[in-house]
Parts: sequence; structure tokens; C-alpha cells
Amino acid sequence: MLRIIDIGIENATAFCILGQITKADMSIVLSNAKEKTERYGNIIIYEEIQGFQGIEFSAIIEEFKYLFNIGISNISKVAVVTDKKWIMKVTSLEAKIFRNIEIRYFRLNEKSLAIEFLKNA
Repeated sequence: MLRIIDIGIENATAFCILGQITKADMSIVLSNAKEKTERYGNIIIYEEIQGFQGIEFSAIIEEFKYLFNIGISNISKVAVVTDKKWIMKVTSLEAKIFRNIEIRYFRLNEKSLAIEFLKNA
């Protein structure tokens, strides 16, 4: 399950993951990101991962469609909030691959630090 959350930043697409990500979940988040991009130009992403039990293949296809149509050049910062060590490692790798986007991870007890990081975009 994936749900949109409000972190008090207008150009933020913020969501929480708990369980498996479905195509419907992904569509909601990508629609939110597209709307924010059209309204603000540049956006920031807040991902809070409390539990991850996989992702449907159709959700991955939805993400690829979004990336093909919209791209990632409009994303300036990403904060990943989790206590899962393997996700922290993936986040560090993504930061090296996507050098034009400032990507950092934070522990679940550091949510306020993650939001401060994003506010300074």
C-alpha cells in the first residue's frame, strides 16, 4: 500500500509505503507528481518506507511510462526515510547515478530532518 501524505511543502510529492506497491498506488503518486510538476516546474520527493513487500510488475511499467513522458529533470531533491538498511544502500547508489538530483536517506526517527532538507530546495 502506498498513500499520499502532506509534509507542508507545496511542491512536494510525499508518500508513505507500507506493504506491496500496486499499479493503482503507483498511478496515484505519479499523477500527484505530474500535477505538481505542471504547477510548480521543479518538484521534490519525500518517500517514507515503513515496510516494503514488493512491487507489482504493472506498477513498474507505470513508472517507466511516466519517466518516458515526463522525465526526471524536474526533480531537484529526494528524501528517503526508512530504517531498512538495504534501501539505504540503494538510495546511496541512486545518488551516484542521478547526480543532478540531490538524494539523501534518513532514518524513520529523522523525519523532521528530511523535511528540513527538502525545504532548502
